[in-house]
Amino acid sequence: MSELSENKNAGRISEKKRLIYSMIIPGLFVFIAFTLKLIETLENVSFVYLGVKPHSVEGLPGILFSPLIHGDWDHFSANAVPLLILGTALFYFYRDISVKVFVFVWIFTGILLWAGGRTGVWHIGASGVIYGLGAFLFFSGLFRNYIPLIAISLTVVFLYGSMFWGMIPVKWDLPYSWEAHLFGTISGLILAIAYRKEGPQKPVPFWFYEEEEEDKEEGENEPFTDDEN
Repeated sequence: MSELSENKNAGRISEKKRLIYSMIIPGLFVFIAFTLKLIETLENVSFVYLGVKPHSVEGLPGILFSPLIHGDWDHFSANAVPLLILGTALFYFYRDISVKVFVFVWIFTGILLWAGGRTGVWHIGASGVIYGLGAFLFFSGLFRNYIPLIAISLTVVFLYGSMFWGMIPVKWDLPYSWEAHLFGTISGLILAIAYRKEGPQKPVPFWFYEEEEEDKEEGENEPFTDDEN
């Protein structure tokens, strides 16, 4: 009985560690974004020039830096919570491919935004990355057809389904970067397709192995025949 209890406790500790580890990179991202916003506030400076300015050389660094820059504290708060939640979900459930997905969502979204966003304006904020993570988690669960991951897909829809409207331009000159939302979603979808055979997969049913073993045994019992005659 005590051995069973010890195994349960060990399992809980292991899952707790996994959850903590899953929060490290999303938490670090949020911490850096918070620090930059705090410096802007305290020093009365602006880092908007680190955003993406489409079709311009000066806007190229924004491919890397724009998700860390926010317009005001409300903008930061609106992005910090979903990024932490979706980022942690990615690293917890897709840990084998999580770093690649996180980095590629970040880079692909920035590149597409630089190539296809509205010109003459600076695009800043982590919303493109958030849409990318949400799209990856949603589509990846469906593509893998695995109930626990489909549950994550449905949870994403339940929590952030309203994000869908954020990538539809009801008019061209909106005060937020709907292009980042759209390109983030496209990036997440592409990565869900590209990595559909990597990471967690639907387990193969036990009866599949039993049938395979039976076929093997039957093959071994068959006599060898010479068909040359």
